[in-house]
Formats: sequence, structure tokens, C-alpha cells
Amino acid sequence: MSMLQGKKIVLGVTGCIAVYKAAELVRQLVKLGADVHIVMTESALQFMAPLTFQTLTGNPVITELFKLYEERTIGHITMAQRGDLLVVAPATANIIGKAANGIADDMLSTVLLATRRPVLFAPAMNEGMWDNPVTQRNVSSLKAIGRHFVDPGCGDLACGDHGMGRLADISDIVDEIEGMLSPTDFMGTTALVTAGPTQEFIDPVRFISNPSSGKMGYAIARALRHRGAEVVLVSGPTTLTAPRGVQVVQVLSAQEMAAAVDKHFPAADVIIKSAAVADYRPRVVAMHKVKKRDGTPTSLDLESTTDILADLGKKKGSRILVGFAAETQDMLANARVKLEQKNLDLIVANDVGGSESVFGSDMNKVTLLLPGGDCVDVPAMNKQDLAHRILDCVAGIRKKQGDIPDEPA
Repeated sequence: MSMLQGKKIVLGVTGCIAVYKAAELVRQLVKLGADVHIVMTESALQFMAPLTFQTLTGNPVITELFKLYEERTIGHITMAQRGDLLVVAPATANIIGKAANGIADDMLSTVLLATRRPVLFAPAMNEGMWDNPVTQRNVSSLKAIGRHFVDPGCGDLACGDHGMGRLADISDIVDEIEGMLSPTDFMGTTALVTAGPTQEFIDPVRFISNPSSGKMGYAIARALRHRGAEVVLVSGPTTLTAPRGVQVVQVLSAQEMAAAVDKHFPAADVIIKSAAVADYRPRVVAMHKVKKRDGTPTSLDLESTTDILADLGKKKGSRILVGFAAETQDMLANARVKLEQKNLDLIVANDVGGSESVFGSDMNKVTLLLPGGDCVDVPAMNKQDLAHRILDCVAGIRKKQGDIPDEPA
């Protein structure tokens, strides 16, 4: 289940050309299960009609301050108390200035002053306005009282200039919202995650590898950051965008991954090894491309790569160590053997031998196995949601060990 499922989000929309992007933000939030309520400023109405947002959310759009909401309630108080989170996107210099200085002269600025909920601003404006010392002072003032920001990006602006001021990517805004609404049960934890395949070269242009996309590991790293952890992600070659706020170490081979893991292991409290590491590599790597001659080579001389997970199991101490088992037959039996032999606290088993491959998919169905025989079947779901299910299990292990309090910080 998405972290946004059933969450109430109040979205303030202010007047600038980026208003049209707010519609896509709303669409994404609704798709993730959020209940979104819109407050539009008078300036925003010059760029988009309220009907667009009402259609996307299924909720009435609030535009006026002096109007009773739902007939009997005071509008700005209702909206200030309604959401789990208040987001302003796009946020103009004007609304940032009002919020920083306690000005409440329309519905949105009054809601901002009245709310006790977390607040996130996603600024959008001209580069000169963003760089202006007054704007930066206002942003600093809001950050000092606990308001959150997704800083604007750099690029072509509506006025024709090029520079800082573009509304952040919608995916980045959604990512920040998910993080603000996630539990913080990994706060103060350092986590080490591995993801993706490795490549073991035969010659400069050919290698042994597998179809792993890295999506599961990247989702776990993102979920850990959302839940408060400091995260190091050791990644084999993928086409994925690095998760925001995560330290990414790029590697190619199993040997490089083993070295990176060994470097970051001492500082880690939780290690989640989701990478699909090659078990074998060529004993000798040709210096030049092996040419096609008369016939096909009959054999390739291989040797075992380092068993990173087994090595970690021998020295993990009090750390939580999680492994993955990708099986094509006897999934539970093989996963159970791996769990015990490699001294793991949890293993995530999935069947990769079916007609619909897990590799590269956004979905996965797994079984979580714990020492002692406990076994939890997790139905097919999005890998980002699955990442949180896995972390829920890890949090339960830590609670039993006394590493975390009964309630999230």
C-alpha cells in the first residue's frame, strides 16, 4: 500500500505559468491514493479554471476567504486542520513572502498561518526573483521554523531567461511528499543497500550478466531515506535515476561491489543485499575482442566470484542483514537454506522462473522468511510499496532486538 493511500493533502496553487504542472502533480497524488483538496489564489485563477482541479480531485476547489465552507464551518480553519500535509506548488515569491512574515490576506495565506500541519513549498519564479536576497531571507526564515522546500530546478524559464526558478520535477515533489508522510522509524540509522546486476567481462566488449534492472534495490534505498535513514546505495550498472538524498556508489563487477560493500559495511546498522551479483567470472579476461574464427569456442573457463552475502553473514555482529533469493524451483526450500547458511536475519524470496519475469518489472510478489520458520507471503504489488513492506519487517526485527522504540520518533 502506498504511503499516500488515504492521506489528506491540501494543495495550495498560486499564480504563475507553472500552474499547469500542478494538475499533473494532483493526478499523481490521486493515483497514489491521496485525498487532495485544492486552495487557489486569485492570481492562480488567471492561469487555470477551478473545474480542472475539481475534476481531478473530486473535491470542491476553495478560492474565497469570506465564504462559509460546507455551509457551517469556517473555511480557513477547516482547510488548516483538514490535511495530513499542506503543499504549496507552485509557490510564488509572493506567497513565500506572506508566509514568512505572517501576512494573511487571502484564503491560502490564512490557511498557512493557521495550520499546525507540516508544510512543503515548491517554488517557481523568475531567476532574479529567486536569487533576490529578500526571497532567500524569506525562505531561510521559513526553513528555520520547520517548513520544507523542494528547491526549483535550472532551465529555460517562461520569460525567456535561463537559470534557477523552474518548478521542481513532479517526481521530486511527490518523492518529498512521500518522505514527509512516511514513518520515521529508521531515524538515526545508517543503511547499506546493494542493487542491480554486475558485469563480468570476457573481453572488452562481451560480459556475463543477468537481466536485473535494480528497481527493487533503488526502491528500498528510497524508502529507507523516506523513513529517516542515512543511505548508501552500491549499484551495479542500471538506467535508473539515483534516489534523492541517497549516496550512490557505482560499480561494475562483483569484485568492485565487494570492495565498495566492505568499505561502507563498518558504519552500517542495516544491510539489504538486493543486487543480483554474478556467481562466476571468466578466469582470464582477453585484452582484445575475441574474433570469430573457424567455429565456436566450446568452453569458457570460469571461476567463482566473491560471495559477498556469506562474507557479511560471518562478521555482521548485531547488524541486521537481509538477503534476496531469486529462484526458479523449490523457492522456499532453497531460500531457507540460504537464510541459515549465510546467517541472515531475513530473506526475501521470489520466483523468477514464471512466464512473467520479475526482472525489469515494476511489480513483484515475494515471500519473507525469518529464522525459526516464520514465513509471510506478500501479494503482488508495486516495488516501491513492497520496499515499505520489507522495511516494516526489518523494523519489527529491530524492535525485538531493542534497537528502536515502540513508537516511531
